[in-house]
Amino acid sequence: MDAGSVVSSATKSQSRSPLLQRKKSRENLDRFIPNRSAMDFDYAHYMLTSDPKKGKENPIPSSPSREAYQKRLAETFNMNRTRILAFKNKPPTPIDTIVTDISSVQQSKPAKARRYIPQTSERTLDAPDLQDDYYLNLLDWGSSNVLAIALGDTVYLWDAAVGNTSELVTVDEEIGPVTSVKWAPDGRHIAVGLNNSDVQLWDSASNKLLRTMKGCHGSRVGSLDWNNHILTTGGMDGRIVNNDVRIRSHIVETYSGHHQEVCGLKWSASGQHLASGGNDNLLHIWDRSTASVNSPTQWLHRLEDHTAAVKALAWCPFQSNLLASGGGGGDKCIKFWNTNTGACLNSVDTGSQVCALLWNQNERELLSSHGFSQNQLTLWKYPSMVKMAELTGHTSRVLFMAQSPDGCTVASAAGDETLRFWNVFGSPAVAKAAPKAASQPFAHINRIR
Repeated sequence: MDAGSVVSSATKSQSRSPLLQRKKSRENLDRFIPNRSAMDFDYAHYMLTSDPKKGKENPIPSSPSREAYQKRLAETFNMNRTRILAFKNKPPTPIDTIVTDISSVQQSKPAKARRYIPQTSERTLDAPDLQDDYYLNLLDWGSSNVLAIALGDTVYLWDAAVGNTSELVTVDEEIGPVTSVKWAPDGRHIAVGLNNSDVQLWDSASNKLLRTMKGCHGSRVGSLDWNNHILTTGGMDGRIVNNDVRIRSHIVETYSGHHQEVCGLKWSASGQHLASGGNDNLLHIWDRSTASVNSPTQWLHRLEDHTAAVKALAWCPFQSNLLASGGGGGDKCIKFWNTNTGACLNSVDTGSQVCALLWNQNERELLSSHGFSQNQLTLWKYPSMVKMAELTGHTSRVLFMAQSPDGCTVASAAGDETLRFWNVFGSPAVAKAAPKAASQPFAHINRIR
């Protein structure tokens, strides 16, 4: 047999049984073998054993040892990773490059000096019986420079000008605890939402109950906001009600759109638009001019981008149609909206539950408060959203924030039952002219009780 016939026979044999041919390594594209040396088994164990439920912003209490374990894991590992299996080796540690062009460094403009931001709170006060409930709103700072906080069944007031502490009201256990507080624009009257669905209106100067509004909701009232003489209430029943506090039949308009508890309410500075957030992950924008007396009002925009409860809401002080919103533990994002069009302008993943948002009244900055794992306050530069500072000290999620009338001091209350004051937005002398008595708030207060 000649060589040609041998080649021909081999070729025919190959063509008849192609499956017997062993594929090259590059052709084995249907097999994925994880690289064990590149995997973090502790992180994988944490992800597999963590609570899979999302949308529940009030976690089930766990043992101290389990909380310590979770906190240690959060500090040790990058919690933003989503993959457990790894198919490639870890990248090598980058080596700092050597600058060869010295002239380019010399010609660069010097960076603008940043405002000094204290990293620790100016004062820390005990806040016993503060409810660790994400959906409530238990802290507010009025225009008369008095701070109100609800601790269990009692509402306390602090006069920052003179340092006096007083008790406004202690409600009966049958109707309590207090689930929300909100100062009226005049700084004298304050609304108190209760667990039994009632809303009380108090005169803080005379410590007198002016009226109790019933029939607004079928369950607890966790969110409140004022628009001149209109008190807007949001309840666990998903209803939003406008109440004219001057008249006997106080319910004047209702807004229908949420399917679960309304935990965030904010009127724009013009009083034209209302933003509402709920445990149904929805954010609504309502137009006051289209509010209906006889039937539930239709929303202007229904925004469904958040994937967890929307409680943190803040209207921008320097751009009337700009709204910032924050999502809960299953979302962790701060989003910015053009409320004229309903368009999402930007979304930033903060890495943790967003509990509250406040704009700086003097600079283009936004302050956010967070939950697990750092329980921090983060100051952002807008619109770049570069982190300017992270303020730590709370040992539990920072559920509530309130801003002083001069816009400089921020009070934060957390599940660790403490109230802290931060000089995060600058001093009154530099930022804005403020009353003399308000330059050193809470100078004589050591404890809430």
